Amino acid sequence: MNDGLIAGVDEAGRGPLAGPVVAAAVVFAPDYRNAEIRDSKKLSKARREQVSRLIRENAIAWSIGAASGLEIDDQNIHRATLAAMRRAVLGLRC
Repeated sequence: MNDGLIAGVDEAGRGPLAGPVVAAAVVFAPDYRNAEIRDSKKLSKARREQVSRLIRENAIAWSIGAASGLEIDDQNIHRATLAAMRRAVLGLRC
C-alpha cells in the first residue's frame, strides 16, 4: 500500500441471527470529500445503491471481506468481525 493513504473499514451484519458478517474497506485520496457518503442506515435502498456506485467510481481502492455464519459460531461475533475486516483490508490493491 502507498505511504500516506488511510483505509476506512466498517462492518455490516453483526445483529442478524443467521448469515455472514461483511466488512468493506475503502481508500480515497486524502483531499477527497463528499457529503453524500455517510451512515448508510440513514439512506433509502435506492440512495445506498447510488452512493455505492459513487464510492466505487471515486475510490483509489475498495474491497469486501466476509466471515461466514460457521465462523461466527466457531469464533464468536467479535473475532469473526475482525476476520472479515482483515480480509477486506488485505483485498485492497493500491
